Amino acid sequence: MSKIIAWLQENFSNMIRFFLFAASVFLILLLFPRQTGFYWEFSQARPWLYEDLIAPFNFAILKSPAELEAERQEVMDEITPFYKEDPGIYESQFQLLNNRFEIAWDETYSNENVSSRTKERSKRLLINIFDSIYNRGIIFPEGELTDADPDTEILLLDGAVARSRKLSDFFTIQEAFQYIAAQLSESDLNATNRNLLRNVLENSVSHSVYWDEQANTRALTAALERISPTRGMVQQGEKIVSKGEIITDEKLLILESFRAEYSRQLGSTAANYIVFIGQFLLVSISIIVLSLFLRVFRREVFYNSRKIIVILLILYLMIFLTSQVVKYDINFLYLVPVCIVPIIIRSFFDNRLALYVHIISIIIIGFLIPKSFEFVFLQFIAGIIAILSMASLRRRSQLFFTVFLIFLTYSAIFTGLSLAQSGSFVQITPLNYIYFAGSALLTLFSYPLIYIFERTSGLPTDFSLLELSDTNSPLLRELNMQAPGTFQHSLQVANLSEEAINIIGGNSLLVRTGALYHDIGKMDQPQYFIENQNSEINPHDELSFTESAEIIISHVIKGIERARKYNLPEYIIDFIRTHHGTTTTRYFYIMEQKENPDKEIDPDIFTYKGPEPFSKETAVLMMADSVEAASRSMKNPNEENINQLVENIIDTQVQEKQFDNADITFKDISTIKRVFKNRLMHIFHVRIAYPGLN
Repeated sequence: MSKIIAWLQENFSNMIRFFLFAASVFLILLLFPRQTGFYWEFSQARPWLYEDLIAPFNFAILKSPAELEAERQEVMDEITPFYKEDPGIYESQFQLLNNRFEIAWDETYSNENVSSRTKERSKRLLINIFDSIYNRGIIFPEGELTDADPDTEILLLDGAVARSRKLSDFFTIQEAFQYIAAQLSESDLNATNRNLLRNVLENSVSHSVYWDEQANTRALTAALERISPTRGMVQQGEKIVSKGEIITDEKLLILESFRAEYSRQLGSTAANYIVFIGQFLLVSISIIVLSLFLRVFRREVFYNSRKIIVILLILYLMIFLTSQVVKYDINFLYLVPVCIVPIIIRSFFDNRLALYVHIISIIIIGFLIPKSFEFVFLQFIAGIIAILSMASLRRRSQLFFTVFLIFLTYSAIFTGLSLAQSGSFVQITPLNYIYFAGSALLTLFSYPLIYIFERTSGLPTDFSLLELSDTNSPLLRELNMQAPGTFQHSLQVANLSEEAINIIGGNSLLVRTGALYHDIGKMDQPQYFIENQNSEINPHDELSFTESAEIIISHVIKGIERARKYNLPEYIIDFIRTHHGTTTTRYFYIMEQKENPDKEIDPDIFTYKGPEPFSKETAVLMMADSVEAASRSMKNPNEENINQLVENIIDTQVQEKQFDNADITFKDISTIKRVFKNRLMHIFHVRIAYPGLN
């Protein structure tokens, strides 16, 4: 049991990494559709790249969307509209007619003695005209029938029976008014009675034949359902397309029909299990290749679980977003801001890792979508452009420039692919350029996402480092006011460190920022540090060597405390706690030994508490800090003395094993020495002695 526990403790970190990669495979697989894929890839106006394709089964040829739309439009144009007559209209309007007649007659002849016979004759004519109109019916033409030909046929519903009628069989409301005027003009009534009857009739007639919405909807639906989605058949064993044959519009339609039938017939449960196995292998291989890349080329990332979580989480979120868009509407695929992945990875890590993770992400996404080659090629080039535009991030405005370049890249590649495949500008859809613009603008969401990931993971980004390295920040301004010598020393150390890390490879912005803050602990007692002493009085003369060493060593602890007070991130505090490692305040230790030759001196009292540097950046800062500080006390800064100073200081640090935990090589150290020597000679204006010519 103890052996098992010991083994678990020893391999715990490896188990955590395995779990993270395995969990990412599982979560990504949940996003994949459980259906058989289609092996062959093809595009219009391109040659068929595979062997002759023979139909393995019978399948119908699907009509193109344009064909189906034309047939639908034809059905809609040819369908006979349904109307219905409302019998209740006659009864209600007839009652109104009688009432209006009586009122109008009384108002007209209230002061005159008119015979009842004249009234009855007028009323009889009124009713005859009214009945004639409603016996024929007044139609309310709907839509296109408003200006239709009078011979246009409609179907008039009478219960469940529909009878064919013409528009000319009915009155329109205007025709009804004209009929009223014509009938009254032929009567022998006087002008007053004719006007009375005309007003009553025109105010009493109303439409009685209306468009039947439900009947027309049912008829149109039934007619559209009768449209066959297919035309023709391809028999089993028949050749679909030959190798090298150019895919025409007709061939494209047949191949799309074959794809649809292929997916339908092979969509069984057994086939789905096989598909799952294939998807598992593809996703697993992709994630394994990513882990191997980290293991071989980015060991500092591979052995850091937080960094692995950030990478896998960004990768998963983009695959998840794309899968949801594909499920909702494949037409919105190019609206997905895929270039967010390389931008975020670049912000936390480096260009090479950003490109590699981007490649893995678009490859996995390519398994989810049709015509994946075009998508992968488009996103691959756009990702490279995005990374190159942010290769040396120094301003936030670069992100907007990156967005612009991404849009241009999308547009140019899409145009090229469309022209190469179709051979004309007709197939280029302007809407896609709007999607590209939207995708590029959505890439700006990388900025808040970077902030969220930075706060949750504690990893540095160039954006936060740019803010921290601003010398006008409150803490650095305070350092400049209280310890101006230390501030100038920090600037020189920052310059040395940045130049060295640029050559050996590393995060130059991180090391520069760390260098600016590494000595902030000296602000509490600046006069005890030589760079801040501007007189011949040295406060250490009044202290014992032990007390002096304690003050010098304490600036590390005080620096950490001050950094936490100002909420500096841990990756900056790491530079403060490691910039002296576990070295010794050699001067005070030696002087204490000389003053007490017979006493055994405890070296721990004169030793910094560490830890030792654990990265290239912290190691370079330690070297630069020691070399810059020592160079200030050089009495004769010539080439020989500078070379000797740099060699002695860095070799001593190597001998004290200060860099054993840092990922730095002897070749890197030699390069750093050369950089420091050249830099110091420029600072002290030392002329290089060239060998004479014989």
